[in-house]
Amino acid sequence: MAVLINEQIRASEVVLTGLKGEKLGVVSREEALARARSAGADLVCTSLMSSPPPCSLMAKGKAKAAAQKDNTARKAASGRTPAGADSKEKVKELRFTAHIEEHDYDTKLRQADKHLRSGKPVQLVVKASGAKEAAASKAVIERLLADLKEVGMKDTGIQYGGKGSQVKVNPR
Repeated sequence: MAVLINEQIRASEVVLTGLKGEKLGVVSREEALARARSAGADLVCTSLMSSPPPCSLMAKGKAKAAAQKDNTARKAASGRTPAGADSKEKVKELRFTAHIEEHDYDTKLRQADKHLRSGKPVQLVVKASGAKEAAASKAVIERLLADLKEVGMKDTGIQYGGKGSQVKVNPR
């Protein structure tokens, strides 16, 4: 949620809370901004879900820091993490077609081998355009697993579907 500060607040009236947490009641937006200026503070809207919205006086600059901290805490609670702080390992997805040329197969096989040797898991996906190609996609997956058995082992069983096959391979 975005935090509204000072002139960003558009409500005509706000429920104001002072610097020390004291309740100052419902006041006009202009009066709340005047109190914030005289106290050398920011007027911060804490929620837009009620009318009039609750606003607090906060020391200058504290509102943005608090909002950032709250945003980081919310992301951590939902399982998402800020960029650069991934706790989960990224899985490289390599896509194939059911009727892949030999040279293309070798290139993708080298990529998968390189990722597995560096300790990263690989998701192998073989796309099939119809039920007729399902058998071909299954054959490509099984060939890939056989060629990669020295450096990786399948994490899950092979998943077959109408649109193709896929399997996750973890490094040994």
